[in-house]
Amino acid sequence: MKTLYLDCFCGISGDMTVGALIDAGAPIENIIAAVQSMSLTGVSVSAAQVSKKGIKATQFDVSVNPDVHQPHRHLPNIIKIIEEASLPVKVKEESILTFQLLGKAEAQVHGTSIEKVHFHEVGAADSIVDIVAANLALYDLGIERTISSPLITGSGTIRCDHGIMPVPAPATALLLCDIPWQAGDIEAELATPTGVALAKHWAKKFASMPLMKTESIGYGAGKRDLSDRANVLRVFIGESTSPMPALESISILETIIDDMNPELTALLITETMQAGAKDSFITPIIAKKGRSAHCLTVLCDHEKKENILNAIFKNSTTLGIRIHEEKRYILNRKIKKVATTWGKIPIKVGILNNDDNSIAPEFDYCHEAAEKHGIATRKIYEAAMAAAIKGEFLDE
Repeated sequence: MKTLYLDCFCGISGDMTVGALIDAGAPIENIIAAVQSMSLTGVSVSAAQVSKKGIKATQFDVSVNPDVHQPHRHLPNIIKIIEEASLPVKVKEESILTFQLLGKAEAQVHGTSIEKVHFHEVGAADSIVDIVAANLALYDLGIERTISSPLITGSGTIRCDHGIMPVPAPATALLLCDIPWQAGDIEAELATPTGVALAKHWAKKFASMPLMKTESIGYGAGKRDLSDRANVLRVFIGESTSPMPALESISILETIIDDMNPELTALLITETMQAGAKDSFITPIIAKKGRSAHCLTVLCDHEKKENILNAIFKNSTTLGIRIHEEKRYILNRKIKKVATTWGKIPIKVGILNNDDNSIAPEFDYCHEAAEKHGIATRKIYEAAMAAAIKGEFLDE
């Protein structure tokens, strides 16, 4: 399984995260093209090599023309900007979910709803770019699992839209709930709301570095220079080396619905997947009094339960949802690529006892290529599968 480890020994921010992923191999040209496709006027991006205490690092910079007005935005405005950009579907979904984390925190700080809150700093153009660029870089690198070290936030005070506030700032403090962190010994803001939201959304756990074979290391530079340490975020990218299936904990949410239009019921799969589910499915059943009904089952990580509960209650007529915690074994996975007439297609490969045990073309890539070339998705999927069965993987 291709794994990203976030080594947040000096905090984390959005630009540090993007810079570290570029430094580790994510193509900057894809990020530039994505930003150019977004309806953000007066915004451009660049990446440059800098030195932080003698450590070579990549500094990602978002330049916003001061003469171009950048309004405060509500979440629906930001979602519209992301959905209309030229981005893979997966990147759009993950970027929107990241902003929903920020929106929930900001709404709680202001005592309002997520739909009505103004995003202030975290809704500024540079933060929109940071979140989209980070999720695009993660996608381009083929990352399947992210693990993070406990976060360092810094201490002292900062000046923000709320006036002078202690570190961590109010929205950051709420985002830090349920994950391990500490202030550290630096009087400065080391963890920003954008950086914490990315780490919280991506990371399956916060722990020491797992057993893995490192393929690349990246350093993302922060804008501040510190007196006694390099202000950088370090990332490790590599393959998990455990030969046996991994054991993980998972939450299962279930509810029975017998009084909804089936067309609306089917939408619950989409809604729960967008809220962060690993899988979601509906089973037709016969309920009490012989009623035709549907059982919605959702699998998710523990930290995503609240988002998914809200999505189910908001989009269904159910009055109650059952939750139980289970463990499951999952095969370690890696991504390989094959060449087809219509471009390179990633193949997900399940590993058992260090051997390729199962293969499956990534459907989203097949579908995007099919739309681009005006042919059936099935044709590209079958061509990619045939190449994978023959072992015609590219050396990348």
